[in-house]
Amino acid sequence: MTDSRRSMGLPALFMTGLGSIIGSGWLFGAWKAARVAGPAAIVAWLIGAVVILLIASSYMELGAMFPQSGGMVRYAQYSHGSLAGFIGGWANWIAIVSVIPIEAQASAQHMASWKWHWARQMYDGHTLRPTGLAVAAVLVVFYFFINYWTVKAFSRANSFITVFKFVIPAVTAVALISSGFHSGNFHQHGGFAPHGISAVLTAVATSGIVFAFNGFQSPVNMAGEARDPGRNVPLAVIGSVLVAAVVYVGLQIAFIGAVPGHDLLDGWEGVDFSSPFADLALAVNLNWLAVLLYGDAFVSPSGTGMTYTATTARMIQGMSEQGHLPKVLGQLHPRYGVPRPAMWLNLVVSFVFLCVFRGWGTLSAVIGVATVISYVTGPVCVVVLRRTAPGLARPLRLKALPVLAPAAFVLASEVLYWSRWPLTGQVILIMVVGLPVYFFYQSKGGFADFGRHLRSGIWLPAYLMWEALLSVAGSGEFGGHGLVPYGWDMALVAVSSLAFYRWGTRSGSFSGPEAPEPAVEAVESDLATR
Repeated sequence: MTDSRRSMGLPALFMTGLGSIIGSGWLFGAWKAARVAGPAAIVAWLIGAVVILLIASSYMELGAMFPQSGGMVRYAQYSHGSLAGFIGGWANWIAIVSVIPIEAQASAQHMASWKWHWARQMYDGHTLRPTGLAVAAVLVVFYFFINYWTVKAFSRANSFITVFKFVIPAVTAVALISSGFHSGNFHQHGGFAPHGISAVLTAVATSGIVFAFNGFQSPVNMAGEARDPGRNVPLAVIGSVLVAAVVYVGLQIAFIGAVPGHDLLDGWEGVDFSSPFADLALAVNLNWLAVLLYGDAFVSPSGTGMTYTATTARMIQGMSEQGHLPKVLGQLHPRYGVPRPAMWLNLVVSFVFLCVFRGWGTLSAVIGVATVISYVTGPVCVVVLRRTAPGLARPLRLKALPVLAPAAFVLASEVLYWSRWPLTGQVILIMVVGLPVYFFYQSKGGFADFGRHLRSGIWLPAYLMWEALLSVAGSGEFGGHGLVPYGWDMALVAVSSLAFYRWGTRSGSFSGPEAPEPAVEAVESDLATR
């Protein structure tokens, strides 16, 4: 940590958060959410924003306490030891590193709507073809080199791109609402919520909404490079989520009102566009807007791709410092202060995801569920550290945390359930796949103090298995086998999640040197750079 450059002020942190949130999600999220929930997709975006703000409250206090690079993968280690720390860090890294290739995929997929023959050959309507994969691969390498030399270069490039990518969605929403707006779309064609409330809740989890708002993590993960993190990190998180929520709701309203009636003959699930907003712009004769949106195929996804390339490197750095990955991966460049070995690892993993998942819709759903799994540790960790390490400096102390933390845990559990079986089980399985790495590094250390780590952290794998069981046994509205009726299933998720929350907050005991030392080190680094 002592080599990190604290060069990011509030504007740069805010732009980092907003740049992470407004990425490919705005290009495809409104379309996909409308296909699932109809006009009620507007409500889904509002629910998603509330859920994310509740979850973010825990991470804001933690980020201010431990202003470290890659902080999101460290907190469970401080409160519950290595087992919970590894699972939480692994889930968070999987959720974030996969965003790099999905942003590159979004650009290539969006480019496929261009009128040139070579562009239309990049995407077949379901997956990227070899030419599309090649374009996406080049973009991933571009994100890599923007971050390769210095944090300051990344901040400047990202701030410029974020201003542009914020203006384009806002202009798109206003232009579509002003031209060819069909108010009847909000109550015709099946009504406001044609598939019921369950579809609205599923849209929150699987239509790119959680995936879109996931960018709130970026200011937290960049806290090690932030000036005055106790003040600037929370302001950046709250500000970026609220501004993005206004943009996304406006875009959803514009999308619903702009869809021509003949495209709704088969209902909202029959709406199919290759480049949703550009296609709608052409439908209402806004050719200038379509051209602008074709160009934005690079800008919005690339800004987010660059941001996540930076934050995922800090996650690997954090996991290596925790002893879960080789130490060499966390080494900082002596001059530029960036973890280059971690960046190379993430580049390789990005190429793997690029080849395995070749469509935006498929990968965004996986990322959304993995993201929710990574969220559940924060509310538990912050409460444990208040109990076990009351003497730690807390630049930000939330008075309402005793209410906010359990509410955030319950809502995260509900979102995980809304993701529908079998997707919930598939992504939980991905979390389990990482455990051999954990046991390998435990064996290298002779399983030192393993019993204490197991007792403190076993609640987390038990919770994930229970969530998978509820998902498969739950109501058919959420993909289950109907053993628990609709309505009662969500009540059971809420009650049982509170039980696991209590277990998790009572089992944490790691308040010793593992928690305070990094915070002290970060403060020393801050003073040295000033």
